[in-house]
Amino acid sequence: MFRAVENDLIAWKNEYHRKPLLIRGARQVGKSYVVEKFGQTHFPHLLKINFELEPRYQACFNSLDPTKIINSLEILSQQDIIAGETLLFLDEIQQCPKALVALRYFKELMPELHVIGAGSFLEFTLNDEHLQQPVGRVQSLYMKPCSFREYLLATGHQRLIDYLGGIRLNETIEPPIHELLLEKCREYFILGGMPEVIDFHITTNKFYGCEKLQATLLEYYKRDFSKYGAKVNVKVLEKIFTKAPRVIAKHFKYVDIDPDIQARDQKPALEALIKAGILYPVYQTSGNGLPFSAEKNEKKFKLLFLDIGLAKHATGLDTETLFSEKLILLNQGALAEQFVGQELLAYAENYQQAELYHWIRDKRGSQAEVDYLINVGPSIYPVEVKSGATGRMKSLQLFLDEKKLSLGIRISQKPFSLNHRVLSIPFYMIYELPRLLKSL
Repeated sequence: MFRAVENDLIAWKNEYHRKPLLIRGARQVGKSYVVEKFGQTHFPHLLKINFELEPRYQACFNSLDPTKIINSLEILSQQDIIAGETLLFLDEIQQCPKALVALRYFKELMPELHVIGAGSFLEFTLNDEHLQQPVGRVQSLYMKPCSFREYLLATGHQRLIDYLGGIRLNETIEPPIHELLLEKCREYFILGGMPEVIDFHITTNKFYGCEKLQATLLEYYKRDFSKYGAKVNVKVLEKIFTKAPRVIAKHFKYVDIDPDIQARDQKPALEALIKAGILYPVYQTSGNGLPFSAEKNEKKFKLLFLDIGLAKHATGLDTETLFSEKLILLNQGALAEQFVGQELLAYAENYQQAELYHWIRDKRGSQAEVDYLINVGPSIYPVEVKSGATGRMKSLQLFLDEKKLSLGIRISQKPFSLNHRVLSIPFYMIYELPRLLKSL
């Protein structure tokens, strides 16, 4: 299965001032698979060391001298490590913090060697106050679940991707193609973007067996909670993890998780799930200018789950319901908003941790909310996930008037169109948004 991050890996391989690379992201999103595939395809030699399965390799990093490290690795692995020809892949690197520290010395003393590290709980190790951080000597790439575009590619629909890439603002999408793409969106709502689930569906051409895989993945995440650190209450983690899919796209209130657990007790667990990539906050911001982070309110946010397929399964929505209901109405619109947010995250630059934002005006007699704010270059665009007519999108129109902007975006299952200062984008065209907006 091709992943878009592979293009970033190829670019990294060819960089002149290359740094050791860390692949970051939640468990089971395909980090190890992508790096192994990349190493086998683009290097004569690949040496993969999994510190969890092969802890004996940890002793090789007692010295921070890259030459001594490489000599030890070659002896233990019985494999030559040749700069420019070998990709050294340090998997589950969080199990060997000294290996993380050593990365800075690979940059300084052996920059010609390609080194990649990855791990499921890397964020917790990197935030350890006792770790000597390799700041400025390491580059990061962030991986997420497969995007809808990657799903289309994996299921053999390159022609649909090419077709959408050729659509211009003054054109329409043929109704049969529109319906076919909405059907593919429905499939993605059911399956989600976890690579193992998509692979199972491609192999078996079935949807129903995928639910067992989704249940297994959710169970994996629960089993991992003991690894989040001694300061995080596992029972509170489980409570938030279980309730979170039911409160996605809603303004987060600790009382909605459990009114009997104080917010101060829930907050560390919530932050741990965000750090692990299981949950994503959508922060409130004023939208007055860029960057959005300059005016974000960290106390007011909505939550998204790691993956729409896992969220669907966790809320108990069955496959038959997903095949019969309108996408925009599923789970009172929450799954549609989850899909849009997940797509926006998926298409963000991989070299930095993406953040999402929304806007609220909470004044008596003048309440309004815009689901997402995005920017393409210096231009800001409000985004609403709606099913109504564009002329009745009061919140979006109010934001445009207040901020003196000329265009807003409505994402739904409606056809592609441009009118009333609103660009209407079907669910399946989110990837094309930057191209279309630049063409304006």
